[in-house]
Amino acid sequence: MPNNYLVSRRHFLGYSAAAAMAATLPGRVFADDHMAGMQMPGDLLQDGPGKWALAKPTHVRLAVNLNAICLAPVVVADQHNFFKAHNLEVEFVNFGNSTELLLESIATGKAEAAIGMALRWLKALEQGFDVKLTAGTHGGCMRLLARDGGPTTLEQLKGKTIGVTDMAGADKNFFSLMLKKHGVDPNTDVDWRVFPQDLLPMVLEKGEIQAASGSDPVMWRLTQKPGYREIGTNLMDEYARLSCCVVGTRGSLIREQPEVAAAITHAILQAHAYAAKHPEAIGSEFNGQALNTTPQEIASVLKTHTHGHYSVGNAFVNEIDVYARDLKAINVLRPETDPLLFAKGITSNVLV
Repeated sequence: MPNNYLVSRRHFLGYSAAAAMAATLPGRVFADDHMAGMQMPGDLLQDGPGKWALAKPTHVRLAVNLNAICLAPVVVADQHNFFKAHNLEVEFVNFGNSTELLLESIATGKAEAAIGMALRWLKALEQGFDVKLTAGTHGGCMRLLARDGGPTTLEQLKGKTIGVTDMAGADKNFFSLMLKKHGVDPNTDVDWRVFPQDLLPMVLEKGEIQAASGSDPVMWRLTQKPGYREIGTNLMDEYARLSCCVVGTRGSLIREQPEVAAAITHAILQAHAYAAKHPEAIGSEFNGQALNTTPQEIASVLKTHTHGHYSVGNAFVNEIDVYARDLKAINVLRPETDPLLFAKGITSNVLV
């Protein structure tokens, strides 16, 4: 990898708008537009596929949730030639929200790679799936909301009921670890209740729950309505500087065809870099794939994520170490798991 790539990546990790806010808003790091003024490193935007272009066209299967707005840059990547420029012929395999099926599809050879949320994948990877994580793609896309007059801080959620869509969901894991950091035991001090995401606004309004946790666009949409307030997002505190979504590839692919894993990873990072600069274009192109939304809404949601942030190599290992450490603290990962060794064991630096 060229030295200027390594330098720009390391320096850029702290340069997102969200990270800039961290210095001025400790404990409450989130904003309306995390991509405003973001400067992308030239290696992603200007150099094309570089040495990661494959020598011949290669068919790969990429497992994704095709309706997830945060993955919109990848779903429409070929409209901007990112996969094609790397000589990749991508077939999307839609696994929706089923993380277990998605990871199994990679481990068993039904797909070569996938994109998903680190906080949902790490427990499964602790069980021994033959999957390696190669990059963090962006931050953002999970929110914790309450009604006006309700709790305004994580500390005020002690003794309250929080609605979630999945007890093993990434958002439930994230806000559990944030509660722990703010002095609230997520296992004993709050009550978690499961509802379909479309019902969360209703039960929140009726007072059956005092806060609701979920993903975009439903939760973002609530922030735009009178009577709702955002208690936090997964761009709070030190997480403002971390990736929430990751690229995973089949372990055997890295062992046997590392150049393919590298091409997939680099193309995906390029697509997210493009989204950081052109959210409106991504919104228009992704709109046919999304459900019950508009190009304007998709673009607005993308602007609240940090698609200008990415991590590979040691920086990525350090990010996974943070997640593993905190998941262990809330009893998601096993007590005997060493977070740093675990992070090193499930990641691979393919962009070398």
